[in-house]
Amino acid sequence: MHRLVLIFLTSLILLGCNTGRKLNYDKIEVIDFSKLEPMLNKNTDTVYIINFWATWCAPCVKEFPHFDEAARVYSDKKVKFLMVSLDFPNQLEKSLIPFVKSRTNLLPVVLLDDPNQNEWINKVNPAWSGALPATFIYRKSQKLFYEGPIELADITNAIDDLLVKP
Repeated sequence: MHRLVLIFLTSLILLGCNTGRKLNYDKIEVIDFSKLEPMLNKNTDTVYIINFWATWCAPCVKEFPHFDEAARVYSDKKVKFLMVSLDFPNQLEKSLIPFVKSRTNLLPVVLLDDPNQNEWINKVNPAWSGALPATFIYRKSQKLFYEGPIELADITNAIDDLLVKP
């Protein structure tokens, strides 16, 4: 019986289902854009929220709790969050990990370390100047992009709209 439960839970995690589990931020993955790019084009019934931010960006820090709250509200829905930090890699241990540990236990966080900003910023959204914060919300081909700070109501309205559209 225990083995079946373990297999079931492992399957949920591998399939990317939201199990409501709390995340451990002792280690945050450092990725380049090639690892992030597949997250920008998933064609599923899930709503994806990808926020580009940094701990040194005051508007990013101010809006961070909005994403944490939205993750709580939509924990039982087909909604996935990814917080993409643009902090400097040498600040991972000193700034990023302590910041995240003190503010969330629900939001997946990666550190994007890719020097080709002029190339990948355009792939995220051609209208993006590169300013932070920036938020990309999508479901299938329905895509929304917000450059600059975003409020909780904007996040939840976008999610609600995309959840009900076919």
